[in-house]
Formats: sequence, C-alpha cells, structure tokens
Amino acid sequence: MLILMEDQFQVINHPLIQHKLTLMRDKNTGSQEFRRLLREISMLMAYEVTRDTQLTEIEIETPLEKMTAPVIDGKKMALVSILRAGNGILEGMLEILPSARVGHIGLYRDPKTLEAIEYYCKLPTDIEHRDVIVVDPMLATAHTAVAAMKKLKERNPKSIKFVCLVASPEGVKEFTSHFNDIPVYAASLDRQLNEKGYILPGLGDAGDRIYGTK
Repeated sequence: MLILMEDQFQVINHPLIQHKLTLMRDKNTGSQEFRRLLREISMLMAYEVTRDTQLTEIEIETPLEKMTAPVIDGKKMALVSILRAGNGILEGMLEILPSARVGHIGLYRDPKTLEAIEYYCKLPTDIEHRDVIVVDPMLATAHTAVAAMKKLKERNPKSIKFVCLVASPEGVKEFTSHFNDIPVYAASLDRQLNEKGYILPGLGDAGDRIYGTK
C-alpha cells in the first residue's frame, strides 16, 4: 500500500517491508542477514515502483489455443545503482526485473563539505529509450542523489524514478527543490539528519553494513 506524503514522495508502507526494515535497523543484525533483508525489501519495492509500467499486447499460443496477452511495452527498463551501497538494492530488483539494463554511477560524499564527488559513470548506451529506476539505500543530504540525477538528465531517458530505503526530511526537501518531475519512493521517512549528515534514527552506514567494512 502506497501512502502519499507529497506530490513526489511516497512511502511504501507494506507490512512486510516495514518488518524487514526494522530488522535491518537493529545494530545487532550482521552483514549476511542485512544483505538478505535488503535484497528481499528491494524485490518488494520493485513490485510497487513498477506498478504503472506501460503494457502492450502480443499474440501467443498456449498449449490449448492462440490468445492476445500483455507484455511490458517498448525497450523496458534500466536500473542505475549509485555506488557502492546502491548495489544492495540493485541485486534484489534484478530478481524481479532480470531483463533490465544496468548502469552505475560512482559518487561519494566529501566528509567535510558533504558535497558529492563523482569518480565513475557507466550507463546503458540506449538509456534514452528506457524507463530508469535509480537506487541508493539512503536519501540523507541528497547531494549524491541530485548529482546522479543531473548526470542522467543529460542522457534524456524516457522517465526517471528514485528508490531508497530510508529518507530524511532534509533530503526530500533538497531533492524535490531540484527536480519536480522525478518521483521518490522510500520504505521510511525518518526524523532528521545529525551534524555529520547521517539519518536519525536511520540504520547506520548502509555500505558498511552491506559489506562489513568500517
């Protein structure tokens, strides 16, 4: 079930997603379990985020007769992961969307300025013909998300959606101030950012918890 928070921002408030997110937040959840839960949540979120995907009809033949049946229209989708933590969501969504093309944008936050610095970008060559879903577990200051959207906008895809696990009010405000045409989906809107730009209550550094690093 989707709960509309703003015109652009939606929390996917499905009980299974909320249950699994609570387990991920727990500091005692290890990396192996964290990765499994993230993959499962990502699969559930992919189901909701693609609900408005356009369909067309083709003729097929079942074992019993011919029929006209729906399939996804056009060149389908591309999934773009904001490295490195975005790969945790990417893996789960590819379980649901195995034919999607995949792109990666490498960005990190400068620890002093909190601004996004790009170090890598590789996108599908036909991305202008595809509906793009950009994934990153956290929408905190939104600087990396905004930088990624600007990069994608240069390639003029058919559409863009942004999917995260946890968002801050500050991040949502910053993101929507730059882009009023990109919907944002999250599993939770948390309370606030701390002085270091981390989401509270949050779940810590998603990349570190996915990969067991510090």
